[in-house]
Amino acid sequence: MIIPILIASLISSINAVSIVSRSQSYSQPAVLGPQTTITIGNKVIAPDGFERAATVVNGMFPGPLIAAQKGDNFAIEVVNELKDESMFKSTSVHWHGIFQNGTNYADGTSFVTQCPIAQNHSFLHSFSAPNQAGTYWYHSHYSVQYCDGLRGALVIYDPDDPLGYMYDVDDASTVITLSDWYHVVAPVLRHIIGTTANSSLINGLGRYVGGPASDLAVISVEQGKRYRMRLVAMSCDPNFQFSIDGHNLTVIEADGQLTEPVVVDELTILAGQRYSVVLVADQPVDNYWIRSLPNLGGASFVGGTNSAILRYQGAPQVDPTTVSATQIQLAETNLHALINPGAPGIPGYGNADINLNLQITSPNGTFYVNGTAFKPPTVPVLLQILSGAQDASQLLPNGSVVVLEANKVVELTLSIITGPGGPHPIHLHGHTFDVVQSAGNSTFNYVNPVRRDVVSAGVPNQQMVIRWTTDNSGPWFLHCHIDWHLDAGFAVVMAESPSDTAAHVNPVPQDWDQLCPIFHSLSPLQLGGGGRFSYEEAANMSTKLFPPSPLP
Repeated sequence: MIIPILIASLISSINAVSIVSRSQSYSQPAVLGPQTTITIGNKVIAPDGFERAATVVNGMFPGPLIAAQKGDNFAIEVVNELKDESMFKSTSVHWHGIFQNGTNYADGTSFVTQCPIAQNHSFLHSFSAPNQAGTYWYHSHYSVQYCDGLRGALVIYDPDDPLGYMYDVDDASTVITLSDWYHVVAPVLRHIIGTTANSSLINGLGRYVGGPASDLAVISVEQGKRYRMRLVAMSCDPNFQFSIDGHNLTVIEADGQLTEPVVVDELTILAGQRYSVVLVADQPVDNYWIRSLPNLGGASFVGGTNSAILRYQGAPQVDPTTVSATQIQLAETNLHALINPGAPGIPGYGNADINLNLQITSPNGTFYVNGTAFKPPTVPVLLQILSGAQDASQLLPNGSVVVLEANKVVELTLSIITGPGGPHPIHLHGHTFDVVQSAGNSTFNYVNPVRRDVVSAGVPNQQMVIRWTTDNSGPWFLHCHIDWHLDAGFAVVMAESPSDTAAHVNPVPQDWDQLCPIFHSLSPLQLGGGGRFSYEEAANMSTKLFPPSPLP
């Protein structure tokens, strides 16, 4: 009798999958392991019902989930098969949140840690993340390329998770990606000051205002179970107000760092940030709206925009009729690191070994950090250091490299003096940091602040203060994670102990050495991005343009 029962259960599960798949459920997404190949190519897709060519990973947007276990070694071959002339044909892929301690060359940051990977070439990223577990992501770090689609989630699971007792389900089906989407290619939009997304997507699906009622993502849950939902903000620009009607969310992780559990029913998540929240499926069997409202003018939930569906097993396949009634908004100052809490160094503002102040101004759309707009150097900063440059005066770009001594506590105050488009999410590569002052908040916390890798610097007349220890020699990018702002100069390089870097990253792979000669041999046609036609197209769309600029 076991065999017929087994066959019957298999058939019923297959039927269930086929029914769910028609509603675009995310229950069986593609998953890759830590040793894999990802192919960057072009494909026409319509995630919000509008067809356009995009830059995709393995033919998919978002790219497939890369899943690993704590302690795994990564070996990810990035193969460039880009062909579309209207978009960039070179690429690089950054593994956001991975420290790359000793492997700065694998960080994937164009013109900081490597030259881009040319069309029809590849590069193997070999690295480990021995003490890291949590929710991360990967995306292009070449100009504004990730806005055209090169973005995906990366999760390192911890079989001994200290908060594992709080949830029953934590797998590919509980990763929730939030992204913005554009109907015009990024090489055109980068010329426009203040570009705006056409739609926002949840797990790669959504609708735009005035568009068709295209499929929405469905996340399936079983009544009585507890789910670790991993939220990943893959946005190029907006932040999102995230909530699920009728359900509380218990925050247990921020950017790969466990937090003391905090119960909320709504949270704001900025570009580049991640949160794990525990959702208890304790409501009546039904459909509930998942809401992800971008901070864009006129954004709403009309017509199913900025929405997805939480569907309990047994609920009919219909749109929810639930309403939003959120009351408990997450405040960053209520988040506290669970493991080894406390900012490094002597408590008190200005008491670190190195106290830095960065002031951001943007008088004309271009962003200046202490008076200098970041312009990518032709020779990556890491290659400059390995070639013997040690001092800030020797390192390019001039005025955009801050040299830091080894094993010092850094306290960075970043202030927005002028600058549109805030709040600005600030990301530091190679580290997490302790947020001792959150933007818009007057209090300091050195005892148990949240530890993360992307933090809001707020809006004009606000500041944030963070601390970290310089224990990872190499050049690390610090930048606004609104990709249009990064492209417009909102970045600096933190060069940690350049004199130690050659020994710390030894040996650099031979293939890494070949990236620059190959890239610098490319013609404008081989670079793609539409050439001068991209500027002409932008001029047809808007009068608010940056001055013409060469291809990155």
